[in-house]
Amino acid sequence: MPLKGEYEPSREQFVRDHVELYESSGGTQGTTLSVLVTREEDEKLRDVPVVILTTLGAKSGRIRKSPVIRVEHDGSYAVVASAGGAPKHPVWYLNAVADPRVELQDGPLRQDMLAREVTGNEKALWWARAVEAFPTYAEYQQNTDREIPVLVLEPAAQEH
Repeated sequence: MPLKGEYEPSREQFVRDHVELYESSGGTQGTTLSVLVTREEDEKLRDVPVVILTTLGAKSGRIRKSPVIRVEHDGSYAVVASAGGAPKHPVWYLNAVADPRVELQDGPLRQDMLAREVTGNEKALWWARAVEAFPTYAEYQQNTDREIPVLVLEPAAQEH
């Protein structure tokens, strides 16, 4: 079920460069992203593991790719639509809600996945896992008026 369409790289140069490094190395480079981590007592850059999320553009229909923080449990992944605590959802989230067929690259492993938004107790469980992987998510939620959505990605059934 690989996504089909023309790839449209991000407008953000650092995103284009990161995706290019990740994919051109077969997932052996670019597997972390330096992110500013804030704590009451300090601020510092920390390398956090990332995966590449591929979606179909909700408006353009083009292939879009985004590095997102890796939150994995038993073969399923959570992607947190934090946008760094910005007031609007990230575009990749809108794309995945519009068409839940996504692809995920975790290191050398590429998988077709289906995305679904989680709520209630299931969201609380995945949110705790996400905050464990990247504690700054909790600060992002405090800094925005919107509720930060969490999508769970699960392997898609293989078509034969």
